[in-house]
Parts: sequence; structure tokens; C-alpha cells
Amino acid sequence: MFVMAAGAIVGGVDRIRGNKHGYGEKFEEGFLFLGPIALSMAGMICLAPVLAEVLGRAVVPLYRAIGVDPAMFGSLLAIDMGGYQLAKELASEPRLGSYAGEVVSAIFGCTLVFTIPVGMGMIRKEERGFFARGIMLGLVTMPAGLMVGGLLSGLSAAECIWQNLPVFVLALFLLAGLKFIPEKMIRGFCFLAEGIKVVITAGLVLAAVEYMCGFPLVKGMAPLMDAMEVAASIGIVMLGSLPAAEFLRRILAKPFTRLGGRLGMKAESMTGMLIGLVSVLPALSLYKDMDDKGKVACSAFLVSGASLLAAHMGFVVSTEPEMLGALLGGKLSGALAAAALAVWAERSRKAADRK
Repeated sequence: MFVMAAGAIVGGVDRIRGNKHGYGEKFEEGFLFLGPIALSMAGMICLAPVLAEVLGRAVVPLYRAIGVDPAMFGSLLAIDMGGYQLAKELASEPRLGSYAGEVVSAIFGCTLVFTIPVGMGMIRKEERGFFARGIMLGLVTMPAGLMVGGLLSGLSAAECIWQNLPVFVLALFLLAGLKFIPEKMIRGFCFLAEGIKVVITAGLVLAAVEYMCGFPLVKGMAPLMDAMEVAASIGIVMLGSLPAAEFLRRILAKPFTRLGGRLGMKAESMTGMLIGLVSVLPALSLYKDMDDKGKVACSAFLVSGASLLAAHMGFVVSTEPEMLGALLGGKLSGALAAAALAVWAERSRKAADRK
């Protein structure tokens, strides 16, 4: 938190001085994230107790029958789109609820309901093959990040493997789908994203009516102000996290560019990975300027690395700061392993093509 506070001071001072160094702009940008963050998560936070009760009737017995904590079902949603709240509501054991909600949902849940549908929608059709190949490689190395995050959460290696069994099975289906029926998978992901949007919006409307009128339309929902408190705490943290991330990006820009040159990738590819640690959207906006190897490496990197230094770090610091080490370790290890595998795979593929 001291790093975030230092970032907020630097950003605030720079804003007062007229944004001379660019940190003031990031300070403002961090606070302006408050609206989109609240819009994307408040409805799901309010609905989480209701969804936990409804889904629990089917999910809890099934997961318990195979020896997996029901909290792992919550990790199918992104950390800041209700995954954390659902995991905590369903958890039989609190520590597994924290692991599923803070680590697994930040890696697999984010990829499933955000990175894939948004990426497939943003990039050009002719580039979707590179994107899908990168996502597949990112899913292959995802267990490494989940394992590191689990160990740093206090779980044993055996617990990490067994508790993530449903996630691994679903990831295998995703791998097969992206390999053999990519177009149908694209439509499926877009449909899933729209479905989640409908649920989140409905939850927000129901909670807003209850707040304004004083009576619930659906019993058991969490109060809207509780959800807004979570969103506001993330916005406050991001006042400092975005200036701090910008400082880190500037420090690493030259070494990453040199590294990209040695690996045979354009500077835009390395920049995309760095920016992806803050936000997926600007990273994907650079996709058209990347070389083919960089496109694959960047999308592989985003499976685990997406939004680490902004929304996800802000969320964890505002909910369970003791889980920050597990989040950082899990996402960074998975992202770096994915990028390394992607570079090796693309180099091997090109060598095979030349033969």
C-alpha cells in the first residue's frame, strides 16, 4: 500500500503542476476507472448471495462429491466481475475461497469472460488465428501460475492440483474448441459475455430500486452501497497504482525493447505486453502493429498477466491485501511462462516451415 500511496502522491503533485511528466494524467485515469469498475461489478456483487443460494443447490453437492471446494466454481467469473464474491459465498473453507476468488478468477475467470470475448471482438478477422494460438499456449502454461499462486496462498501442491481439476478440464475443452472450431468458439464467447452483461445489469437495476424505494424486489441481495464501497476502494487504490505502473513501464521500456530485438519481435509487441499488465484494451489496440510472433506471444502473456498492475491489484489490496503476493506471483509466473513458450513454439514452427 505504501507503493500505491507514493504513486498517488506523485500523480497528484504532477496533476497540480499541469501534468508535466504524464503521471497526473494516469492519476486522473485511475479515478475515472471508478465508473466502469462499478458498472461491471456492482450488480454481480449484489446478486452474489442469491446466486450462491440458487447455484449452491446443484454446484455444491457436485463439487463436494469429487472433493473440490465449491468456491472453485466462482473462479469461472473474473475477479472484478463477481468471481471473488461468488467464490467467497460458495466456499466451504475460507482459505480456498480466497484462493479461488483472488487468484484463479484473476487468471482463468478473466480469460474466460473478458480477454477472449473482448479480444476476438477487437482484433481483425485475419489476426484471430494468431490470437487463438496465443490463448491456447497461455492456457497450456496457466497451471504454472495457478500452482505458484496456490503455494503462495498457503496451499500444498496436491491441493493446488486437485482443487483446480474442474478448471483444468474446462481449459482442455477451450483448447480443443479454439483448435478445431474457432469460429463457433468466438460466437460462444461473445454470447457468454453478453449473458454476463445482462445478469450484471439486472442485478444493478434490482439493487438500485431497492436502494431508492426501500423495499427489495428480490430477497437476499447484498445492499448496493456495500458494492459501491468495494468499487470505490478499488478506485482509490488505482489513484496510485496507475502512476506507479506508468513509472514501471518507463523503466522497463528500453530493456524490454532490447529483449524483443533479441527474440525477433517488434517493439510494439513488447510494449503490448507491458501495457497489458495495466489493461487489456490498449494492449489489443496495438495488435495490428505487432509482428506475427509478437501477436502470439502477447495474447499468450495476457492469459495470466492481464490487468495485473491496475484493476486486479487494486481489487486485491482493497479486499484481502494479504493475498497480494499470491496474485503477483501467480499471474507473473504464468504470464512469463506463456510468453517464453510462445516464442519457442513460433521459432520451432518457422524452422519446421523452412524445412
